[in-house]
Amino acid sequence: MLSAGGLVVFPTETVYGVGACATLPDALERLRVLKARTDGKPFTVHIGGKSAVHRFVPGLAGVSKRMVEKAWPGPLTIIFNVADPAAADVIRESGPEFIPAMYYNGTIGIRCPDDAIAADLLSQTARPVVAASANLASNPAPTTAQEALADLDGQVDLVLDGGRTRYNKASTIVSVDPTGYRVIREGVLDERMLQRLNRTTFLVVCSGNTCRSPMAQGLLRRLLAEKLGCREDELSEKGYHVESAGTGAYGGSPASPEAIAVLQAERGIDISEHRSQPVSLELINRADYVFTMTWRQAQSVRAIAGSVEHRVSVVDDEDDIEDPIGGTKQEYSACAQQIERALRRRLEEVLH
Repeated sequence: MLSAGGLVVFPTETVYGVGACATLPDALERLRVLKARTDGKPFTVHIGGKSAVHRFVPGLAGVSKRMVEKAWPGPLTIIFNVADPAAADVIRESGPEFIPAMYYNGTIGIRCPDDAIAADLLSQTARPVVAASANLASNPAPTTAQEALADLDGQVDLVLDGGRTRYNKASTIVSVDPTGYRVIREGVLDERMLQRLNRTTFLVVCSGNTCRSPMAQGLLRRLLAEKLGCREDELSEKGYHVESAGTGAYGGSPASPEAIAVLQAERGIDISEHRSQPVSLELINRADYVFTMTWRQAQSVRAIAGSVEHRVSVVDDEDDIEDPIGGTKQEYSACAQQIERALRRRLEEVLH
């Protein structure tokens, strides 16, 4: 029905929407008339899965990438900056004449609903779909198919009834750029939730959390600050946090004197305030990336992690980073160098 130029009402987790194919001008005009939209601005693009965002937003990175990976599918509409819409796959496939149907002044709004019916509909429709809430302009957005029909009966071609929507509220809308995000409309997700979505947390793990992982924590903070062009004390406001733990750690132990001395003398990094903590499911759940020093530790942490075991990897996939405890200053120094090399490689993957 969508591909034939029809208007289709479908459920999402927030409210019911009414969609049309963006590359069918007559369908798009019907949607404009229905929603009394005379401003010429495009409707929000809706996609069936978050991987489809790359068809519309080339070179996804930074805040935009974090929001997509953490919030989608979900009740968040994201407005992306796209400097050259003509370079997007969807425009290269359909033609530059359709840029105004999806993009506005170098931006595009995209929604990825967390609803199985919407996901199937949007994924199986070959053309890009834009949608708006399934109500007349002056009326509240519908949370049932019956409410949508009360407004739009006779003006749409098909209604998919998925029952009452999960939330009785519209999606949150944010605008993102390389420096952060701005809330355009409050909805299901509040500011606290958005801050969590915009946060990237690293957890580095060794055995006792007194040698390797404290050094890795200090080194990773330094490398992140260098990569982002900020001070280490600005990492939090940039949305980054680094923690460390141990698979066999007792709480409250300081870093080893050798680890403290090597980082301070060779790199000016102070880890003297570090105190050990045991790895836990809570720590793993709030981390986006969990880096262990050895393969055995990775297996141990994955056993705890359960459904989020995919977040766990060995920091150096070429060789285990062995425990320098009881070793010489030179052995601690060599350990720190191996950790730093491995972390640099990992950051290239994470922050590309």
